[in-house]
Amino acid sequence: MALHERAGQPAQAQDLTNIAQLISAYFVNEVDPRNPAEQVKFGTSGHRGSALQNSFNEAHILAMSQALVAYREEQHITGPLLLGKDTHALSEAAFMTALEVFIGNDIEVHIQSEDGYTPTPVISHAILRYNRGRSSDLCDGVVITPSHNPPADGGFKYNPPHGGPADTDATKVIEKYANALLTSELAGVQAVSYGEARGSKLCREVDWRQAYIDSLAEVIDMESIAKADIRIGVDALGGAGASYWDIIARQYDLNIEVHHQEVDASFRFMTLDKDGKIRMDCSSPYAMASLLKLKEHYAVAVGNDPDYDRHGIVTPTHGLLNPNHYLAVAIDYLCRHRDWHNDLAIGKTLVSSAMIDRVVTANNRKLREMPVGFKWFAQELHQGITAFAGEESAGATFLDRQGQPWSTDKDGIILALLAAEICATTGKNPGEYYDELCRQHGTSYYQRVDVPSSAELNAAFGSIRAYKLKLESLAGDEVTAVMTKAPANDALIGGVKVTTANGWFAARPSGTEPVYKIYSESFVSAEHLQQLAAEAEQLVNQWLQG
Repeated sequence: MALHERAGQPAQAQDLTNIAQLISAYFVNEVDPRNPAEQVKFGTSGHRGSALQNSFNEAHILAMSQALVAYREEQHITGPLLLGKDTHALSEAAFMTALEVFIGNDIEVHIQSEDGYTPTPVISHAILRYNRGRSSDLCDGVVITPSHNPPADGGFKYNPPHGGPADTDATKVIEKYANALLTSELAGVQAVSYGEARGSKLCREVDWRQAYIDSLAEVIDMESIAKADIRIGVDALGGAGASYWDIIARQYDLNIEVHHQEVDASFRFMTLDKDGKIRMDCSSPYAMASLLKLKEHYAVAVGNDPDYDRHGIVTPTHGLLNPNHYLAVAIDYLCRHRDWHNDLAIGKTLVSSAMIDRVVTANNRKLREMPVGFKWFAQELHQGITAFAGEESAGATFLDRQGQPWSTDKDGIILALLAAEICATTGKNPGEYYDELCRQHGTSYYQRVDVPSSAELNAAFGSIRAYKLKLESLAGDEVTAVMTKAPANDALIGGVKVTTANGWFAARPSGTEPVYKIYSESFVSAEHLQQLAAEAEQLVNQWLQG
């Protein structure tokens, strides 16, 4: 994809979403349930869409909320439902609709006090805390968020009682029920007015924000950060956790300077992403250009996307760290500075850097390599099998300092604070720490390329079978494995991965765009990476063409 001429530059008036038009479309536009593009569809992180494209409208939320009511009844989930929202414009509207349905079905619903916003990891943390020690009347949660997507988008994500993202078995049932309701013109949806919902005894306001902040010392060495008095920069990106940082600074006596605390549904303060769109992606140097200009002012600077499940780490020496690099640093540091049981494993997605494999091996830990999607880690974090789980798209979480589950969804806040802890404890910023890992384990050369495709070609990934692929060498090295299933749980990865002693590539289709993604990594050189990537694209094209 060509870089947009204004990538990294401040958004201008013509780049902004017309919020009034967007909200009107949410309530007014009619959905065609026969059009696949307008149906409910759960991807790796819930259902996402835009009211302007008839893919995230009031009808969708009415249907998904009622479908979730039915799913809860089937699963005998009888505790309260924790309902959170981020700062996207459609999140506010969808929050109101969902609350009307849940209260209309006599479900006890907990919401953040004072109409506050709630980060995804805070909902996960609250679910775990509520359910701890209980065997019945367990709670679950919904977060209204499209993550880092542009301002015109909305999202609806379900977290069952284990606290993490719902697995495919659950989302398929909810998706099926919801589309049936859309087809029946919402017959069977039970809802009350918003005023009645807010006035109901079933609607309880809870201060999750303060409870989460009060617990942070259980998972991060806040005392060490305070003693070091390092200067920390935060780009709140106008997200759900924007109000958290000042409280954290006061409560733990930290030296934090916060930018972009204001909530503005147009996100007009953003710099444009690589494609010229406003996208609150804290792993993109273009979206994070404002903070990067200030990198020399801080020992470490951090950013989070609107629902705060992702993290971006900026250092004065290395700028915005590649997410894979920071995952490797975080894993190595935690393995050395947490008294976790030796049997606890480290989880990563199969398209994350093999530097992680080398770090895990050096720390005598087991590696759990999963398909893409954080839902694959949730149960293992909940059950205490995995101590750390991370994915290449800048999302991760880990157990607390006592080895107990902190969150089973990605937590950008603790990953940001961990960067400060690393600086305070080691005297090195995460970029310098990664350089040391390279000296120990070799230098990684990693890239992801989006290849133009079609719905038919993307569907062809489903027919690729590893045993049919006779491949002996890749980029001059002997092939050590060809896989279409994840090593940790034998689940289909939706694509294919090929490994050698010096590198690997993986290919999988996009769930939202007419492209497929090729991830590749070499431990030899940048030139070897390009050779590997070129051969990978040629091979994948052959396999898809049959």
